[in-house]
Amino acid sequence: MATPRFYHPAALLPGQMTSLSANAATHASRALRMQAGDRVILFNGDGKHYLGKLVSISKHEVIADILEAIPCTSESPLNITLAQAISSGDRMDFTIQKAVEMGVTAIQPIASQRSIVKLSGDRAEKRREHWQNVVISACEQSGRATIPHVAMPVSLHEWLSQTTEKQETLITLAPDAQIALPEMTISAHKNISLLIGPEGGLSDDEIRLASQHGYTSVRMGPRILRTETAALAAIASMQALWGDFVR
Repeated sequence: MATPRFYHPAALLPGQMTSLSANAATHASRALRMQAGDRVILFNGDGKHYLGKLVSISKHEVIADILEAIPCTSESPLNITLAQAISSGDRMDFTIQKAVEMGVTAIQPIASQRSIVKLSGDRAEKRREHWQNVVISACEQSGRATIPHVAMPVSLHEWLSQTTEKQETLITLAPDAQIALPEMTISAHKNISLLIGPEGGLSDDEIRLASQHGYTSVRMGPRILRTETAALAAIASMQALWGDFVR
């Protein structure tokens, strides 16, 4: 069995003991039935893995001895911010989960004209916290040690007012775009902002507004993709063209 990986929301130092979080302790002791002496890998988002050995397991607490810090080599050379229009049901969770597995650096939920889900106030913060937990779970599964940040939802107009072309390649998808994704060139800094519309896509006015703020519309092929498919297809293509496969 592969060494179990758990998120630990606190500092980790080799040579010190630490108590696993309640969720990690429950999973280790009850679901995995781990025993004292078993090894675990912990991460807290600082870019390293920490090898630990369980020294004490009880109903209420699991304690690990941190043995060593291990450099993480699973991060992409690309810095991709996914500006994803908020989609309904489980689609947003799915998109975020898979985008993290594919190596995005940050996620910005966007409220656009055709977004079915409308969020504000406490409801927006609760959804942001939920999505951040989806990110953490995806990091546990995919072997990442850096945790992408999920920002508070903003309107498309707000997001575009914050963007800068100086060190970023700004991309959005459109099936009738004149440029195909492989024809793009990216900034030397390898910073990419990928804007994806909701069910029904971005409106014509939104596409024009994005263009005015420096976004280039590109096509991913001759077919129209669902919102959750579009983001993942684009990220996978970017990694193949400029990222994970061309280190």
